[in-house]
Amino acid sequence: MKKLNFQTSSSGLNRNAFRGGSYSLTISVVVLAILIVVNIFASALPTTMTKYDISASKLYSITSNTKVVVNALEQDVTIYWVVQSGQEDEVIANLLGKYDSLSDHIQVVKKNPDVYPTFAEQYTDETVRNNSLIVECGDRSRFIGYDDIYVQEADIYSYSYNTSFDGEGAITSAIDYVVSEELPQVYILEGHGEADLPASFQEQIEKENIETNTLSLLTVDAIPEDADCVMIYAPESDISQEEKDLLAGYAAGGGKLFVVAGPAQDGILENLYDLLADYGVEANEGIVVEGDREHYSFQGPAVLLPDMSSDTITDSLIEENYYPIMPISLGLTVTENTGGGTVTELLTTSYTSYSKLAGYSMTDYEKEDGDIDGPFALAVSIDTAGEGKIVWFTSSYFLEDMYNATSSGANANLGMNALSSLIGETEAMAIRSKSLNYNYLTISESAASLLKVAMIGVFPLLYLGIGIWVVLRRRRLQNEPV
Repeated sequence: MKKLNFQTSSSGLNRNAFRGGSYSLTISVVVLAILIVVNIFASALPTTMTKYDISASKLYSITSNTKVVVNALEQDVTIYWVVQSGQEDEVIANLLGKYDSLSDHIQVVKKNPDVYPTFAEQYTDETVRNNSLIVECGDRSRFIGYDDIYVQEADIYSYSYNTSFDGEGAITSAIDYVVSEELPQVYILEGHGEADLPASFQEQIEKENIETNTLSLLTVDAIPEDADCVMIYAPESDISQEEKDLLAGYAAGGGKLFVVAGPAQDGILENLYDLLADYGVEANEGIVVEGDREHYSFQGPAVLLPDMSSDTITDSLIEENYYPIMPISLGLTVTENTGGGTVTELLTTSYTSYSKLAGYSMTDYEKEDGDIDGPFALAVSIDTAGEGKIVWFTSSYFLEDMYNATSSGANANLGMNALSSLIGETEAMAIRSKSLNYNYLTISESAASLLKVAMIGVFPLLYLGIGIWVVLRRRRLQNEPV
């Protein structure tokens, strides 16, 4: 019998191969064209739509506070970025890109100091480092140094520095400053041996666009009408009865008082603390000492770690687990008769605290006969019947740089929160710096050993076993008859 000989035409095979290759080439060209168009479209989008922030501190994001300030702009603002070519900071570049894309009223302009060596001199006398900024609107401007963007604070516990990024806070504050015609006015009382404001707290006030003025009640008949708040900071001597009456009338009529006044060398400042007595708050003599080890710091029972009550002034610190420190404090007792006002105890001591009547003359921390039992309030907020407000801290030293550094900035934040609540917090004032320090995960030795066994032994053996099972299963399936 003759075998049939099937032959396949080589030309047919070539034709099919050509068709298949042409189809693949066409698809590749179409896909490539689509990718090019998508890339071109994506590059035209603002960075807010193409970049996403997954950092723990939201370093590459801007807050809703900034958006409120920027969206309200009616004037053109220019942000000059003083930086040499090739030395641009990536984080600052990303931040400026977000401001530029948020509003047509904001323009970011680079100024290379190699090309414009004298440009920054018309705005500041400070040394201008790379990546410094100048915000300008009309005749008003503000210089933002590189050290104002990357802020370093000493950590006395680790003998190192904590670094935070305050770019958004500094820029938004500067924008708010250059476009504002009227700024909050705070009058600082003088004439009673008041201490100077600590440098860090003064800088924070300036950053929040608050203007400060001095005030002597001996030379005026009334509190200035443009005063948004009157500040009394660490007086050494008492005010007069006439001054007390002026301040009391000011607060009762809707004025705002911010008071930082603790124990004085000569005892109670009677007239000053009578401002509190009008609302049922009694100032006790002496210096408060804590008997509970968890409520004082530095092994010093007079350096207090008080409990915080929930309030707009303290909530941000409570949420972030910050602890203010109140050294050498006077104890307040809130009675039931508040004189028509509403009293809120912001900071309180434990039930084991007591006030030593010896005050600055004390030689030890032991409780003695006559000492006053606690607990005490160390800070109060009083809402008067006439829509005025008083915030009072009973330590004259808690805003000092040393104690502020010890509290990791909690003291200054507490003071600024209080001041903001009095003058009316703006959106720019609510922006806080973002920590750049790493948060390390601390685990026990036993947990570490368990993880090592699991990662080095258990999981590799498990994956190996799964692989062997898959191979054996495939071979068995291949050997089974069809």
